[in-house]
Amino acid sequence: MRWLLDRAWLVLYAGSYLAGGAILHLSFRRADDPIIRQQLKWLRNGVFAGVLPFVALYAAPFVLGLVPTPAMRLSVLFLALVPLAWAYSILRYRLMDVDIIFQQGYVYLLATIAVLGIVSLLVLSLARRDELSPTAVVLLVLVAGFVFEPLRNWIQQQLDRYVFYKDRYDYRVTLVGFARELSSEMDLDRSLRGVGERLVNTLQVSHVAFFLADEEGSGFHLHSTLDREGHPRTLNFSALDLSFLSTPGQRPYLFFESTRRAIDVVSREMPASVRTTIAELDLTYYLPCVFRGRTLAWMGVSRTAKGDFLSSDDVELLQTLSGYVAMAIENARLYSSLAAKAEQVERLKEFSENIVESINVGILAADLEDRVESWNSRIERLTGVPRHAAVGRKLSDLFPAEMALHFDRLRADNKVHQLYKIPLRHNAVNGNGDSGRETLVNLAIAPLVTKDGQRIGRLVIIDDVTERDELERRLVQADKLSSIGLLAAGVAHEVNTPLAVISTYAQMLAKQVHGDEQKSKLLDKIAKQTFRASEIVNSLLNFSRTSSTDFTDLELNRVLRETLSLLEHQFEKAGVRVEADLAEPLPAIRGNAGKLQQVFLNLFLNARDAMSDVSGGTLRVTTVVNGPSVQVEIRDTGPGIARDHLDRIFDPFFTTKTARKGTGLGLSVTYGIVEEHGGSIEADSRPGEGAVFRLEFPAVRKTVHA
Repeated sequence: MRWLLDRAWLVLYAGSYLAGGAILHLSFRRADDPIIRQQLKWLRNGVFAGVLPFVALYAAPFVLGLVPTPAMRLSVLFLALVPLAWAYSILRYRLMDVDIIFQQGYVYLLATIAVLGIVSLLVLSLARRDELSPTAVVLLVLVAGFVFEPLRNWIQQQLDRYVFYKDRYDYRVTLVGFARELSSEMDLDRSLRGVGERLVNTLQVSHVAFFLADEEGSGFHLHSTLDREGHPRTLNFSALDLSFLSTPGQRPYLFFESTRRAIDVVSREMPASVRTTIAELDLTYYLPCVFRGRTLAWMGVSRTAKGDFLSSDDVELLQTLSGYVAMAIENARLYSSLAAKAEQVERLKEFSENIVESINVGILAADLEDRVESWNSRIERLTGVPRHAAVGRKLSDLFPAEMALHFDRLRADNKVHQLYKIPLRHNAVNGNGDSGRETLVNLAIAPLVTKDGQRIGRLVIIDDVTERDELERRLVQADKLSSIGLLAAGVAHEVNTPLAVISTYAQMLAKQVHGDEQKSKLLDKIAKQTFRASEIVNSLLNFSRTSSTDFTDLELNRVLRETLSLLEHQFEKAGVRVEADLAEPLPAIRGNAGKLQQVFLNLFLNARDAMSDVSGGTLRVTTVVNGPSVQVEIRDTGPGIARDHLDRIFDPFFTTKTARKGTGLGLSVTYGIVEEHGGSIEADSRPGEGAVFRLEFPAVRKTVHA
């Protein structure tokens, strides 16, 4: 019976080991994770290597009835291969897990001893320990059950802090908290650098790296890598083949046992360039950073500084951290994209504002209530109102009443309107004392609409045309003078011939009737009127003449004094008092004394004629130096010139004098002579307050000798 029981026990023993090996083999074939397959392979091979020789050399012969020999008994030594193979698998794959098993064992052992101690103390505290009631036993069990878990956690915390991790404990505790804070950091480089430094200090690894997804989504590139000292590692970034970093699928991470020799099942079938990259990076763990189903990056971690693998707790910590890293990367990219768009919008805004500011016209934008929203610098100069004082105010508060009427009249109209030569006076809001200055402007009023065609306000463009209007006026005047010049040349040549004939015959008849005093007077009047007509014709001829005149340096004050002396008797007769305020010394001008005397003579005679109608007055002549030019002002106290006539006084044949007192050519000739001298002449008058003529001539620049 004993012999039979021994053989049955040996069949059970050998069969159990063979069944375990078979289960390991089936698990090996079904496993997808390369690390688990490698572990199961070593466990399976260890079982079969130890059990098969023992079964074949000892168990099978013994069951068949053979008496064990000393040689058969030695086959039991093959069973030692089972624990050796298992130990090799554990040590080679997840060595730190063995440490964790022992650490947990220490914790549970100490917790159990502590609970037993507490229960023993409670039992010893009882008076009659040998007669414990069922209720007391239940209470002791409940106390042990409630005390065990808190006590175990406290012992675990103390051992982690002072025995197992020591300096690294605080890093491990704060690592998860740091991961949660990653979402608040918007700078990607600082975020990843902070993660790398925390990982190096916490897990005591040799180096870490981060691989970010390309913008076009075609793959990944190495963003940064840090060593133990927190310095970037020197790698050839362009030569790395990172095609092995694909979507993780069912695998939580990539693991490479031997990166330098690349003998893992994972890397064995990879191309040579990939295996070279794995060896160059020397990273054991590659964890995907997934956010909302997209792999934004990979986090690579090496072994520890001592060459050990990370524990399962460490790997789980990395997996938790990878989710926060993915969130931080997404936030940083979104913030970077938003910052880029904001910068682009700011550049476009600044660009559009520069365009508006560079345009040489005033531009303003107003909302539907006519409140100003945009006001460029050109319109500031036109109105004298600064931007800060204009924005938010209504158009009626910023512009004169006449212009505000145009704005109100066109408020509800959606068409573009053009208004020409509208007088614009500076408003009183500028406060610079220049509210009386007036300019002529052209207005363009257009509706301001959105892309959808919805009207949101009005756009007003104001163009200062004051100088243009002056140039147009002078151009029209020049055209008139040119036309009258051509007419005068023809008239002068045609009229001079009959006038000469009439004058000749009148003189001949005067000689024949020398004794007849009455007829002689008549013929003398005919001759004088002929000469007067000839002078008018010669004036027309001089007016049309474009031949060059000799110009010399002359003193304007001397010309004025000589001209006033010629008319001194006529001024006294007309009751006109002359006041001359001539600046001394006055710079010389370039001109012709005779023609300038004709200019002043015409102006003085016109002033005398105007003041003779009101029984005298005062003629004031003033000369001043105005920068690089000399200015002459001739002012009278006559009745003045009507506003309607001011624009026509320089037109040929236009005169306000009564019949036989003027031909209307004096001021036209004057205008032509002044223009010929490179000067300018302007007239201004208010009815009842006299008239003033301002002439300006360029002064001669003296040569400076070194």
